[in-house]
Amino acid sequence: MKQKSTKNYTGILSSIFAIVLGLIVGLIVLFFCNAQQALPGFATILTGAFTHGAKGVGQVFYYATPIILTGLSVGFAFKTGLFNIGTPGQFIVGGFGAVYVGILFTSLGPVHWIAALLTSVAFGALWGLVPGLLKAYFNVNEVIASIMMNYIGMYLVNWITKSYKPLFNNLRNESRNVAASANIPKMGLDKIFPGSSVNGGIIIAILVVILIWLILNKTTFGYELKAVGFNRDASKFAGIDEKKSIIFSMMIAGAIAGLAGGLLYLAGTGKHIEIKDVLPSEGFTGISVALLALNNPIGILFSGIFIAYLTAGGFYLQLFEFSTEIIDIIVAVIIYFSAFALMVKLLINKINGRKATISEQSREGGKKS
Repeated sequence: MKQKSTKNYTGILSSIFAIVLGLIVGLIVLFFCNAQQALPGFATILTGAFTHGAKGVGQVFYYATPIILTGLSVGFAFKTGLFNIGTPGQFIVGGFGAVYVGILFTSLGPVHWIAALLTSVAFGALWGLVPGLLKAYFNVNEVIASIMMNYIGMYLVNWITKSYKPLFNNLRNESRNVAASANIPKMGLDKIFPGSSVNGGIIIAILVVILIWLILNKTTFGYELKAVGFNRDASKFAGIDEKKSIIFSMMIAGAIAGLAGGLLYLAGTGKHIEIKDVLPSEGFTGISVALLALNNPIGILFSGIFIAYLTAGGFYLQLFEFSTEIIDIIVAVIIYFSAFALMVKLLINKINGRKATISEQSREGGKKS
């Protein structure tokens, strides 16, 4: 029990270490750009989200919603021994499913938004299924397979959206607006955070985080998924169907990323699928969110909110004649040091393990004497 709490404590420290170093690098960049405005600009990054009070906090939750889920998708796959770098593709394909139902199935009435979200989950799971099958039956590296699926998904969505007239707004080169009935309800959050774009999506994201945590830590199914991730061959000899576990892992990860896309495009903020040859940034941001949280589902919730907080604060940097891309630099540095923090964590755990072994040996020696 003590060893487990020490590991958790080490993980938190390594994440804090990455954040502090990222912020320090950001401050140095600000000094190089404009030394006179560096400190006020840095203070704005840290406090900018609160500039408009409750509205600013609501915006943080709005920005956090999709990246919490893309981070959860990456983190869930990591927990089961897989690297799901296909979140951008699963995100856009899931988002397309939500937009398709949101535009064309207006007769569904009050359940319209629910049907659209379920479609995003199904489309995301389908896009995760392919690399899962390739990994399970042909041992194709899931990183390569999911990267390929990213671009197939992006170009397929672009082609279908542009080719099918009911979906396409040719004046703006993007998808049309979804029906009002497909927008996710505010669920009372508009009264708590008036003037912000936040809606019930953040509540759905939190519930999914809790559900995934319960699956991984409190169910036999979750134990089997993690066991296959730790050692595929040993799991097979223990009677676990390792192929089924791999496929389910990738499908669940894809479903979560697809849901993230659905929550973004059904948020009622005028977000559309733009016809351009660029993968959605939310998918890649999810990797940094997962790394920062060391793949812990609850940690991913907070790291997603933290990254969104930095993003919201970064918008006000323009008041000090700084480019908002500085936030991207800070986040990128945090990603780098998050990976480095994993090495630090492993090193600390190794040192603690050696100390425990030496202590045990000395006790045994004392008993013999």
